[in-house]
Amino acid sequence: MTTIKPKKGKLLIAEPSLAGDTSFSRSVVLLAEHNQNGSVGFILNKPLAYTISDLVKEIKVPFEVFNGGPVEQDNLYFIHKVPELIDNSIEISNGIYWGGDFDKIVSLINTNIISQDDIRFFLGYTGWDTLQLDKEVLSKSWVIVPNKYESDIIQKAPDAFWKEKMMELGGDYLLWSNTPENPSLN
Repeated sequence: MTTIKPKKGKLLIAEPSLAGDTSFSRSVVLLAEHNQNGSVGFILNKPLAYTISDLVKEIKVPFEVFNGGPVEQDNLYFIHKVPELIDNSIEISNGIYWGGDFDKIVSLINTNIISQDDIRFFLGYTGWDTLQLDKEVLSKSWVIVPNKYESDIIQKAPDAFWKEKMMELGGDYLLWSNTPENPSLN
């Protein structure tokens, strides 16, 4: 298998060896930034029991909120695909952006101009210091794959995402795709 280097816009797929890691077991992470200072990403497949209207009282629509990672879990982050509507957005790649004018987002959501198909919210993020992610990739904690979904990744259902990626990787990963999350409960 060809080894892809970490780069913003790529997906990190947690190796089965991370089973038991409460933050990253069976995670699919979108890398929002990767440079000489470190890396930032958001876990795409770990929905929380909260909705955005639970966390931001000004928002009247109950969009799902995801666990973005173990760093700064008291802060809200978001990715979206409507930079023409949200000032100060930062392009990740392939039509997907993060950040921007939050007051504008509140207004756009409450007036039904943007929907849950346009934006995804996270509490916290994943972060790595300089070269930390590269070391984790070398130690086989992560598989890096292209984001073939591009901006449609926002609409990707979280429940079977990791399993789907394991099946796409094939080979030994096929075995892992069908194991229970906690093999001791098998």
